[in-house]
Amino acid sequence: MTFDSTHIRSFIPDDVYEATKKDVLKARAQLHEGTIKGSDYLGWLPGNPLSDETVDKIIAKADDLKKEIEVLVVIGIGGSYLGAKAAMDALSPYFNDESVEVIFAGHQISESYLSELIEYLKTKDFAINVISKSGTTTEPALAFRLLKRLLIEHVGPKTAQSLIVATTDPNQGALRALADQEGYETFDVPSDIGGRFSVFSAVGIFPMAVKGIDVKAFLKGAKTAATTYQKDAADAIDYATLRQSLYRTGKKIEILVTYEPKLKFTAEWWKQLFGESEGKDGRGLFVASAGFSTDLHSLGQMIQDGEKVFFETVISVEDPLAETRVPIDQKNLDGLNYLADRPVAWVNEKARIATQIAHVDGNVPNAHIALKELSAEAYGELLYFFCYVVALSGAASGVNPFDQPGVEAYKVNMFALLGKPGFEEAKKKLDAQKK
Repeated sequence: MTFDSTHIRSFIPDDVYEATKKDVLKARAQLHEGTIKGSDYLGWLPGNPLSDETVDKIIAKADDLKKEIEVLVVIGIGGSYLGAKAAMDALSPYFNDESVEVIFAGHQISESYLSELIEYLKTKDFAINVISKSGTTTEPALAFRLLKRLLIEHVGPKTAQSLIVATTDPNQGALRALADQEGYETFDVPSDIGGRFSVFSAVGIFPMAVKGIDVKAFLKGAKTAATTYQKDAADAIDYATLRQSLYRTGKKIEILVTYEPKLKFTAEWWKQLFGESEGKDGRGLFVASAGFSTDLHSLGQMIQDGEKVFFETVISVEDPLAETRVPIDQKNLDGLNYLADRPVAWVNEKARIATQIAHVDGNVPNAHIALKELSAEAYGELLYFFCYVVALSGAASGVNPFDQPGVEAYKVNMFALLGKPGFEEAKKKLDAQKK
């Protein structure tokens, strides 16, 4: 993985960059000293927080399940599903995927989705991986109650026990108590890793293993990055400094752009990582995403000619999994013979360069991350890079990058409106506001 800041650094005054870099370097020192805000949540920092024994246990359970099921339903919300989903999309084939089908639930409250999912699963051999630290988060708890009942109806209570895997708090919580009571296989949600950093734990690794992803290679990539950044984190420091410098000079929106559709959901994971880590205390870059060249035909006009509050971080993949060349056509009615015998990846790269030049000329700074290949190891390195950067960037902006106090506001209101016991006073306040 390489990081190129050539087309973004020139937009930042030297004094702003140097002052911001001092803040980032201070944050890096605090990160490794364990004195950074939120230091209780640095379990992800080594890159691979799992023992070899735990990884082997995860792979063994995944291999056992793959012999029995057609579908794994992963129930979780936020970091409990985004990392695994992103990795599966990035590292699985587009078509003719012969691995276990992995479906996600509990990441929203849609009756249509759940109803259709239940109907679909009635004819499938399936297992459930329910992921929740507490076991009481509304969205996953609701989905688990429905799908657990369906599984028991399908195979009986005894067999269902072996087809449910709970990833939860190691010591406490409703899901831990249920798992112990019912005898489910369990893996830990580490107490020192927040949800959006949990892709390197069993939260992400178990579903990935069931899907057939080489999780040891993925963790190796993250571990390699972690080891490197202890000594030399120049690219991560540069990216964190650039982001915060642009924010301080009026660029309020960062767009993560991908030129490989397999990375579309990586952008969704990235938005939670950066949005939830930095958006607090009345500050923080707004994070958005786009897939080029597709979105050049929708968002391109706004990015090029709209208000100059954007900058872009662009990800491209250098080596595709296979080569497809443009054929020659004697009639040439589409006018494409000038591209004859060129690889499609070459065309995509020229589109990236052309867009970069246009956007930079249009006052939209561009940083570029180039992945040599889309392998499990390279992908582990990429995700760790982003985790490391957001820790530096968030701390340099003055916030705690590891908490999410604002997420609780909607929950209080929702529980009050739903009539959950213990939220009677909150309901009275909401009722008063409506009058």
